[in-house]
Amino acid sequence: MMKVGTLYRQRMATSVKEGVAKKSSTFVVSYRGISSAKMNTLRKDLKRKKAEVLVSKTSVARIALKEAKCEDLAGTIEGQMALILSNADASEVSKVLVNFSKAYEGFVVRGGVLDGAFLTEAEVKTLSDLPSREVLLAKLLGTMAAPISRFAGALNGKTRDLISILKQKSEKGG
Repeated sequence: MMKVGTLYRQRMATSVKEGVAKKSSTFVVSYRGISSAKMNTLRKDLKRKKAEVLVSKTSVARIALKEAKCEDLAGTIEGQMALILSNADASEVSKVLVNFSKAYEGFVVRGGVLDGAFLTEAEVKTLSDLPSREVLLAKLLGTMAAPISRFAGALNGKTRDLISILKQKSEKGG
């Protein structure tokens, strides 16, 4: 018969491995001196962005991340830590984390993994500065539509010029 602690650690390791494998972005944060009420606020903010918080023992998370081929991320784990897992827009999730770290001194974003690529703390902060996916798509669409709208404007301008010339001719001749 297996001990309860061993069973708990195995399930937690499985949760970490599956979370990292199934989610497109994972962030490691450490929190020291942050009250549970503030952490619940963070959880609610992240839930609105379709992200989940997974708190694990440091040693269990480190072993599970190494087994999940995330050795770089495992190296960022120290102290009280949590994993933020999400399939949503990573820039939106990182904005929540960076803003929370600015508001509370004991909260530090240690790093992350985005689509299999390791992110340092500085890269996570850079990611948070990016506009959301919807804004980037709107800018792309505007850039793609600009030549067409300029062409239509040029055609309308020539038509206006022709009508103006014909009107002036008719006024002089009439």
